[in-house]
Amino acid sequence: MSLHLGDTAPDFTADSTRGPIRFHEWLGDSWGMLFSHPADFTPVCTTELGTVARLGPAFRARGVKVIGLSVDSVESHLRWEGDVGETQGTPVDFPMIADVDRTVSGLYDMIHPGASATSTVRTVFVIGPDKTVRLMLTYPMSTGRNFAEILRAIDSLQLTEAYPVATPADWQLGEDVIIGLGVDDERAAQLFPHRRVVKPYLRMTGSPDRTPASL
Repeated sequence: MSLHLGDTAPDFTADSTRGPIRFHEWLGDSWGMLFSHPADFTPVCTTELGTVARLGPAFRARGVKVIGLSVDSVESHLRWEGDVGETQGTPVDFPMIADVDRTVSGLYDMIHPGASATSTVRTVFVIGPDKTVRLMLTYPMSTGRNFAEILRAIDSLQLTEAYPVATPADWQLGEDVIIGLGVDDERAAQLFPHRRVVKPYLRMTGSPDRTPASL
């Protein structure tokens, strides 16, 4: 099965370090970030778990629930979390799915034979409150994920869902945005009176007043 942007994120029931989880029920009306790891006790992923744990307040401010996954057992995950706390200076405060039978990995197409025939690739899925896949990023095993960029992308996803705008390259929260192509000039004048027309197809405006705490 191959997932695409806009597809419904597959539901599943699985064991985790916080007990059994039915994914859609666990998400509720929240945004979610599911991120996978090739295996427990891997060096790059150890740093990633610590980073996501430290960024917990930033994810919560955006209404995003975080959940990890690897093909190892709950018992293995819990031992690994001890290493994360020791080496990264922070406890892991989010659930880790134990996908021992690789059911979830199959649903989300996270086993890539070219990388490994048995372990998940390091993929991030951002899922909206409507349970659709909004963002997918896949990294090689040698390259640690940039979670500041993932937060930036979530800011863009949440802003552009609330307003008919798009965000330019390297955009950061609070910077100018692009008025969506589906908004005609008359409507743009009503919605964005301080817009700046660079080209007929490139109309800029100040970012709507929306901060992470209010998202």
